[in-house]
Amino acid sequence: MHVSTTKEPGSKVIQHYVLLIAGSIIAAFALEKILVPSQIMDGGMVGIAMIISTLTKLPLGILTICLNLPLVWIGGRKLEKSFFVRTITAMAVFSLALELFGTRSFHDIIITEDKLLATVFGGLLLGFGVGMVLLNGGCLDGTEAVAILISKKFHLSVGQIILIFNIIIYLTAGGIFGLDRALYSMLTYIIVSKVEDFVNTGMQQGKAVMIITNNGKAIAEDIYRTLGRTVTLIEGSGLISGEKIVLYCVITRIELSTMRKIIEKDDYSAFMTVSDVSEIIGTHIKSRSALEKNSPEIPEND
Repeated sequence: MHVSTTKEPGSKVIQHYVLLIAGSIIAAFALEKILVPSQIMDGGMVGIAMIISTLTKLPLGILTICLNLPLVWIGGRKLEKSFFVRTITAMAVFSLALELFGTRSFHDIIITEDKLLATVFGGLLLGFGVGMVLLNGGCLDGTEAVAILISKKFHLSVGQIILIFNIIIYLTAGGIFGLDRALYSMLTYIIVSKVEDFVNTGMQQGKAVMIITNNGKAIAEDIYRTLGRTVTLIEGSGLISGEKIVLYCVITRIELSTMRKIIEKDDYSAFMTVSDVSEIIGTHIKSRSALEKNSPEIPEND
């Protein structure tokens, strides 16, 4: 696991954890009180847990944490330490909240019995909760962490890997509960994805980051040490500000919060833009081991 060199003020860390916990609770409420009663499935390991829970009546919260922990352990060892810790925290709160909302105390709370309303509003609420968790440096599903590792070894994006995995889950759900449930579940997945993007200001699976700064080398080295990403350095000149260094880097969406921390720490006055990447061809996003094998020094250009 990479040890992050970025440090946040204590108040900022507390804020991130408060929002991360709130997002986990919101997502749990959307699942347990809106989607589960209508047998509408989420994607990833949570979706598998929902299918097993529906068939066996085992607690959804316990199944969710048991299925996700192995994937988080596998993927988390190769990702930033703070992401690993925040993901474990989010998943623990998420699972506890699922158990809480499934108790008799909340049994009489019925949001809607209409399948279409459950799909739309359940997806909106779930997407908002998951988006809050992602925005604050965590994750609720271990599938995404493992998908990042798989994408580095195969010519597939993180989004493609997750989509393939979810299609298998929805087809399974359709075979067990009926085709209409599979279609509702797919619609929910689309809504959740769009709301996540909205919460995270347009965050997609791949992000192109351009940074204009006076401390190009320091930021590039920090990005490499923390995220294992190479950075292209370009000499530039501002009309008023004079000589500048322009950094260009492609990262995954859950790394965006870490990138913000790096910029704030190394050059708070830096100008950074983030844009969507619809397709990545080549190996701009590389594993740290591959980079170290090809170059023992921190490269200034890809």
